[in-house]
Amino acid sequence: MRKFVVSLMLGALVAAPQVGLAKPPLREVKPIDDGLFAIGLADQIRKNCPEISARILPALSALQNLSQQAKDMGYTQAEIDAHVDSDVEKDRLRARAQQYMASKDLTMDQAGYCALGKEEIARNSTVGVLLRAEE
Repeated sequence: MRKFVVSLMLGALVAAPQVGLAKPPLREVKPIDDGLFAIGLADQIRKNCPEISARILPALSALQNLSQQAKDMGYTQAEIDAHVDSDVEKDRLRARAQQYMASKDLTMDQAGYCALGKEEIARNSTVGVLLRAEE
């Protein structure tokens, strides 16, 4: 009986939320970071390419989904807002976008953004679904 109680208690401890343990910074949570990168890159493309516009509802939905994912992981709205509003994080994601474009031999000018946007739309990628090519 004692082994049963000990096993039950150990099982409860393992299954219980890990209260008091530090959460990793949101930048280290890959689904959140990748989602913010996609949204940010789509935003850069639409701002720098007059031939492409944003699909507002999918972009807002993606932001809400990321926020909910973070909340489900235990992050507070204040932590989420602080991360999203951080100039350091914005600069880091811009640098990541620059590396992504460079890996495709594209420059961060109008032609490069337009080429990338059209490619992402054609691939129906995470970035592409947030964009619309103007006719």
